[in-house]
Amino acid sequence: MKSWTIDGLDDIKRVAREFIEYTQGKTLFALRGSMGVGKTTFVKAVAESLGSVDDVTSPTFAIVNEYMLADGDSIFHFDFYRLKEPSEALDFGCEEYFYSGCRCFMEWPELLGEYLPEDITECRFTELPDGRRELVVE
Repeated sequence: MKSWTIDGLDDIKRVAREFIEYTQGKTLFALRGSMGVGKTTFVKAVAESLGSVDDVTSPTFAIVNEYMLADGDSIFHFDFYRLKEPSEALDFGCEEYFYSGCRCFMEWPELLGEYLPEDITECRFTELPDGRRELVVE
């Protein structure tokens, strides 16, 4: 387990770089935390640190966004907030993304229920009383 305190938008890039190093070899990430805590902002910082050539936005309506990296790899960013049933994720082939070998960042992963992969890295975001954010990775 490792934790970081994110002091603000300027600091998130440092945390993203350290996160990438700490999670090397991992591809599946469950991003947990309340709405507005910075999950999408963090994915954007990670994608930029990995050399994304795409603009990172919330996949709330698309459910999944793909971001291309300069080296030809992809990052998949999911937002399961709008799922009515966990099986809806299977309808668009979420398992193919999960086992593609590419990094997959999942917001609202609890809505996947039994379809959530077992070998997932838990990432918990919390807002601290002073407005800073804490990221705990297990």
